[in-house]
Amino acid sequence: MRDSRHTISRRSFVKGAAAGASAAFGAPWIVPSTVFGSGAPSNRINVGCIGTGNMGFTDLQGLMNQHDTQIVAVCDVNRGSFGYKTASQFRGREPAKKLVDDYYAGKARSGVFKGTEAYRDFRELLARDDIDAVSISTPDHWHAIPAIMAARAGKHIYCQKPLSLTVAEGRAMVDAVRRYGVILQTGTQHRSKEWVRFACELVRNGRIGKVERVLASLEPHDLRFDVDTWQPTPVPEGFDYDLWLGPAPRAPHHEHRCFYTFRFICDYAGGETTNTGAHKFDIVQWALGTDRSGPVEIEDLGGEYPKTGLFDAVSRIHFRAVYPDGVELVCTPEGVRGAARFEGTEGWVHIDWGSITTHPESLKSSIIGTDEIHLYKSANHYRDFLDAIRSGQDPIAPVEVGHRSASLCHLANIAMRLKRKLRWDPDREQVIGDDEASRLLGRSMRAPWHL
Repeated sequence: MRDSRHTISRRSFVKGAAAGASAAFGAPWIVPSTVFGSGAPSNRINVGCIGTGNMGFTDLQGLMNQHDTQIVAVCDVNRGSFGYKTASQFRGREPAKKLVDDYYAGKARSGVFKGTEAYRDFRELLARDDIDAVSISTPDHWHAIPAIMAARAGKHIYCQKPLSLTVAEGRAMVDAVRRYGVILQTGTQHRSKEWVRFACELVRNGRIGKVERVLASLEPHDLRFDVDTWQPTPVPEGFDYDLWLGPAPRAPHHEHRCFYTFRFICDYAGGETTNTGAHKFDIVQWALGTDRSGPVEIEDLGGEYPKTGLFDAVSRIHFRAVYPDGVELVCTPEGVRGAARFEGTEGWVHIDWGSITTHPESLKSSIIGTDEIHLYKSANHYRDFLDAIRSGQDPIAPVEVGHRSASLCHLANIAMRLKRKLRWDPDREQVIGDDEASRLLGRSMRAPWHL
């Protein structure tokens, strides 16, 4: 049963948001109601965006383009620079502010808008009473703390995948979201694609018989800062590197430590396992009906970690997970395109990023009957998040689901690091009989940061 405080807050939030927005901006910078129509200020969801780098821009635009939102604030430790996922991407808080202001200026009759605030510290953004929801598109080590603080402030959350850096952080995020009665949507947006949902329904409804095995692949990374001779580089002007590190250990700055390649450094992320793997394994869990639980065994099959260098996250991913009903998930370094291939006693379903392939081929035209399992339907991940805020119901990728998908990634990394099989209790979220592995479920944080 949902906390009644959440229902009360949703009855009154729109009225409060409108009053807060008026106080914050006033005329003439608020976009007039004629621009928004049904998304007029009295109905609008005010959003603040934390993290305006690569995916931060994508999430900002996805939320900004909805008819009933207004982006009122952006936040990033970087004032603005090139060098994110591609050299041509100019990202940071000032480019994000300009993007939002230009967007609303194009909708305003005056052609002018300057109402978006830009912050260096996310705590200042969270302190604003007029913000109803936030997007968190920061590096992985900066997901849990802002999300928990946002929940405590009563703000709804769109958080990029993987939901957490560790299993312990993920559970703390689940507890905070449930305690404070807010909505959280995990950025595993492939759930909102029609063919993914249909393929999962085929599996869930037994169209391929009893599922025996799931195959997936994650490509090795070949980043070459894997030698002892790399040297620190100067911190760019306008970049708060200490705040970027936050709860992570203190470390010398390097241009490849931050921006996109943070994903391949263990202090901040989990390599490709938690990058693309967070999407793939989320789909696997959805199709198997285990997205609020998980496997009971995770075994290393030859995963490799670099022995030295800046990029120390897993470089070759190869593991096996076993679910309570005996279904195996095998992830290899190469061979399976797209998301995953589900093999059953009577056929198979292969989910690619833009289509599905089946055997027998006739499964593609199969109709899911009214008395069969129909999975949650969403046509747009951002729209679904906003609709969940208004309805007070969980979205398609709620906090528990995001946590469980990320947990599978973390457990796989632990098994590959320790080069052994782990026994896992998904109900108690504990490793059985392995103290060394248990200690890796969480990490200490650099003061003054803590969960």
